[in-house]
Amino acid sequence: MKLKGCLTLVLSVLLAASPVFAAGKLHFYNWAQYTSPELLKKFTEETGITVTVDNFDSNETMIAKIKAGGHGYDLSVAADYIIPVMVKMGLLQKIGINQLGNFKNIRPEHVDVDYDPGRQYSIPWHWGTTGISLNTQYYNGPKADSWALLFDPPDELKGKINMLASMNAVINAALFYLDLPKCNSNKADLKKVNDLLIRSKQHWATIDTIVLEKMTSEDIYASQNWNGASMSVRMELPSVKYIFPKEGMHIWQDNVVLLADAKNVKEAKIFLNFIMAPENAALMTNFSRFANAIIGSEQYLDAKIATAPEMTGAGGAVKTVYIPQCSQKVTAIYTKIWNNLLK
Repeated sequence: MKLKGCLTLVLSVLLAASPVFAAGKLHFYNWAQYTSPELLKKFTEETGITVTVDNFDSNETMIAKIKAGGHGYDLSVAADYIIPVMVKMGLLQKIGINQLGNFKNIRPEHVDVDYDPGRQYSIPWHWGTTGISLNTQYYNGPKADSWALLFDPPDELKGKINMLASMNAVINAALFYLDLPKCNSNKADLKKVNDLLIRSKQHWATIDTIVLEKMTSEDIYASQNWNGASMSVRMELPSVKYIFPKEGMHIWQDNVVLLADAKNVKEAKIFLNFIMAPENAALMTNFSRFANAIIGSEQYLDAKIATAPEMTGAGGAVKTVYIPQCSQKVTAIYTKIWNNLLK
C-alpha cells in the first residue's frame, strides 16, 4: 500500500508539472482533420512522447473497433452520447481526474455533464453545433434558414446535397424539422421521420462525413455539417455560409477517453493534462476551428477564429439543444431507421 501510494504521488507531481520529459509512445484514435499536427509536435518536444494517430469516420466505426479488441490504441475521441455505452461495455477506465493538474482549467459547465458526471471517464476535446453548409453562389433564396434545404430542397440544390454519415445527427435534424420530441420512441412520430428521410434521399448525392473536398470541388452545393468544419470550407470557398436552422439545432461535445486496454496509461495521462493547458487548447481550436472548453484559451486564438460567425452563433435567435443519451429502446429504433436509409 505504501509503495502504491508513493507511485500515485509521483504521477500526480509529474502530471501537475509542465513541461514533463517522459520519453515514450502513445496511440490515439480520432476523426480525420481533428488533431493538430502543431499540438502533437509541441507535445513531443516537451515530453519526449511520440504520438501516432489513426482516423475513423463515425462514432459507430470507432466503438466497433474498440469493442473488437486488439486495436492498440490508448486514447480515443468519443461523442457525448456514446460514452455511457462505452462505460457499460467496459471499454473505458477511469482517468483519475484529481491527478491532472490542469483539470482546474475546464469551464465549470463542462465538468458535471450528464453523460459523465464529474468527468470520471473523459476530458473535453471540442464542442459545437450541427447545421448546414450552403454555397450561396448557387442558392440563397427561400428556405435558406431552414432544414428544408436538405429535406425539401429547392430545385437548385436537388442532387447536390450531402448528409453526414452520422445516425444521430441525421435523425435529430429530421426531428427538429418535423418539430417532434427528441429521444423519441413514438411509433407514429418515427414513421414520419423514416418517411421524410426516404423521401428526401432521392435529392441527396452522398451520405459522408468528409465535406470539405465535396464542397470546394463544387460536387455538392449544400451539406449537413458541423460548425467548425463549415468554417474550414468557407475559408477555402468564401461563398459558403453556415446556416443555423430556424427550427433548432443540436449542441454536441466530443471528448477524449482512456481505453480500458490502454498500454501507455502514464503517457496518456500526461497528454490529457497537456491539452487542458490554455495555450494548447487554443492550438487545437486554431487547427480544427471548433470551440474548446478551457478557460483562458481565448487569448491564444487566431482572431479570424475567435470572431468567425460559425463560432459566435446566430445571436440567440435559433434554439440550440443538447440531446442526452437516448434509451436502448430508442437507439434500437433509430438504428433500424438508419439501416433502412442506407440500403
